[in-house]
Amino acid sequence: MASGNLTCVSEFVLLGLSQTQELQLFLFPVFLFVYTTTVVGNLLVMITVTSDSRLHTPMYFLLRNLAVIDLCYSTVTSPKMLVDFLHETKTISYQGCMTQIFFFHLLGGGTVFFLSVMAYDRYIAISRPLHYITIMNTRVCVGLVVAAWVGGFVHSIVQLILMLLLPFCGPNILDNFYCDVPQVLRLACTDTSLLEFLMISNSGMLVFIWFLLLLISYTAILVMLRSHSGQARRKAASTCTTHIIVVSMIFIPCIYIYARPFTPFPMDKTASISYTVLTPMFNPIIYTLRNQEMQAAMKRLSKRLVISSRK
Repeated sequence: MASGNLTCVSEFVLLGLSQTQELQLFLFPVFLFVYTTTVVGNLLVMITVTSDSRLHTPMYFLLRNLAVIDLCYSTVTSPKMLVDFLHETKTISYQGCMTQIFFFHLLGGGTVFFLSVMAYDRYIAISRPLHYITIMNTRVCVGLVVAAWVGGFVHSIVQLILMLLLPFCGPNILDNFYCDVPQVLRLACTDTSLLEFLMISNSGMLVFIWFLLLLISYTAILVMLRSHSGQARRKAASTCTTHIIVVSMIFIPCIYIYARPFTPFPMDKTASISYTVLTPMFNPIIYTLRNQEMQAAMKRLSKRLVISSRK
């Protein structure tokens, strides 16, 4: 593979979601609303879980960390996309592009591993309810969260190193609204067939296999629920269903993008919007709307805020 010293491209041009100025001006307030909702929703989850002692349990500790990841994940792409809506020419420097790829895959990979941690938490809660607090103690929870971040870092640094080795001598046009491996890889001035195979194996097949394992895990959990009492079964089944919805929203678009040859398809941008912009917004909404404990905690938080404002 050619050395990265041959790179003479200093910036990349992003085509964005549309090249029509009128449509971009229409999309700006739409995605500004989505990003604002994402930030507010995830901050609300973080504040609610932190401030309410009744939610100081392993499940909500993990949910708060997922909100942190979602907030950071959306910030990797959305602010740049919003700024570009207001500019006719959209560019990103070579260094900025590589930085965006690193953080995008750090947080995306971390999310994949983190959802596995949440599945493990639900498995312990349902299969070992009497020992749940002992097994999922603070030390274990922190260790699992750190392991998820380390897994995301290892995944991301491998992607970045492979990209930095590539020479880019033109063209420099990316048909997307952010930098990602499939689009950038196609611009390299060398044969990337072997590297593409490695990327698909590292990202695509890993995500596909992980998705199947998570579905099998949740299926096993739902089967175990048959031995539980009616109310406990309904509550646990609702929680697991919520997790399955979130897992599917994240994994299915990722499988579409990364588990196939890196050739452009008409639905690529739609899939990218789904898991980079919409999913981080929907996650806190899904977890709060389907969770009575979160709804009750938010009501208690709003009452405390009202009382404190009157003093």
